[in-house]
Amino acid sequence: MGGSSEIFREGLLAGRSAIVTGGGTNLGRQAAAELLACGARVVIAGRREEVLEAAASDLGDGCSWVSGDIRSPEDALRIVSAAVDRHGGLDVLVNNAGGQYFVPAEAIGAKGWRAVMRLNVEGTMAMTSAASAALRAGGGGGVVVNVTVSPHHGMPAMAHTGAARAAVEALTVELASRWREDGVAVVAAAIGRFDTESLRKYPEHVWRGAAATVPLQRLGTMQEFAWLVAMLASPLGRALTGTTVTLDGSVDNWWGAWPPVSITDGAGSVPTETRKPTP
Repeated sequence: MGGSSEIFREGLLAGRSAIVTGGGTNLGRQAAAELLACGARVVIAGRREEVLEAAASDLGDGCSWVSGDIRSPEDALRIVSAAVDRHGGLDVLVNNAGGQYFVPAEAIGAKGWRAVMRLNVEGTMAMTSAASAALRAGGGGGVVVNVTVSPHHGMPAMAHTGAARAAVEALTVELASRWREDGVAVVAAAIGRFDTESLRKYPEHVWRGAAATVPLQRLGTMQEFAWLVAMLASPLGRALTGTTVTLDGSVDNWWGAWPPVSITDGAGSVPTETRKPTP
């Protein structure tokens, strides 16, 4: 892919190395592309070797890959070690890998609950723990970006992932406090409904309905997510340690359809009152 960033100055992340989990597809791949465009060297990680190899080849110079299961502490350490060996250190860890599925809360089985918690919570913890020594060794300026999911007021048919992502945000606050003196920032990036290949696999009414609930009235783009990751990987990210930065088109500030059904007509338009001219 190559090229330079559309919005950040050239060389913003020059000399820095990063790991992006789930970096072979969708949001993770776009984040890796933006980090590369800003001058970073990037290792993308995931479980499917063929997907990672193809993505790294497409992303071009500065990008390499390593396969592994982030839920395994041994694999997490191997992923981090690969990045350190290739680039002499580690400055940025993007915990992007995660997953969930639609199911009513009362129908969540123990196996499904465990699967979502293992991937989203234990995987994040395993990678962060494996990377902690390398991030500290950089002499300050290391950043961990934990990708979570907005909204924070409930997720219909996805209560298991809502609980898991809330746990990751709590972990973010704790680690930010504990690692502050080591110069390592830990930030959560809570994202809303994005136009990804994964979302498009659902029936059309699902992703169109998702877009309709966003006050901005559209799905987010993967490039917008990538810009957020690059910003958090920059020196500004250190000032945001311990916080959750939300990028969701204002979904967190609203619940239900947008515009509200109660004030729309049959065509979905909001009425406009005729005002008397001001004297």
